Amino acid sequence: MRGFLRNARALISAITFDSVLEVGCGPGDLAANIFPNGVGYVGLDIDEYQVGLARSRYPDKSFTVGSAYDLPFAPDSFDLVVACEVFEHLYYPDKAICELARVSKRWGLVSVPWEPVWRILNMTRGKYWSAYGNTPGHVQHFSRKAIRQLCNTQFRIKKERNSFPWTMILIEKTE
Repeated sequence: MRGFLRNARALISAITFDSVLEVGCGPGDLAANIFPNGVGYVGLDIDEYQVGLARSRYPDKSFTVGSAYDLPFAPDSFDLVVACEVFEHLYYPDKAICELARVSKRWGLVSVPWEPVWRILNMTRGKYWSAYGNTPGHVQHFSRKAIRQLCNTQFRIKKERNSFPWTMILIEKTE
């Protein structure tokens, strides 16, 4: 995880932003580790329990329940929209990337497990054998090429960092 966080920090250090929406924030740990204090942050997750955890752990940040398919924000609401470790859980990632682009003023940060390496590593660890190494809840399996293609439908890729076994991409909204 240190490499993951280091790469996330490196990618966002190259841009300026005052407001962040994190889609799929879970218990809020990513925000606590990479976003500086003073940045207007909103974390969103579909799981009410995870949002409750985030609120209790990080009371200085804002968290809300919502869906990546229908973000409850106006167009161009956030300088940076983050979806780390989210797209592999979505049945309709194309709808979600459109929503990210809609609410982003300019920037996005996306990460996914690098497939098929992710499943191979799971099998090597003796995990999820009956599912051929597929982590429970993963309904999409992105190669590096596939996640780039998804991002390029609404954004253009500015920088990519490959923190084994993840792919992380800084994207810029297209006009």
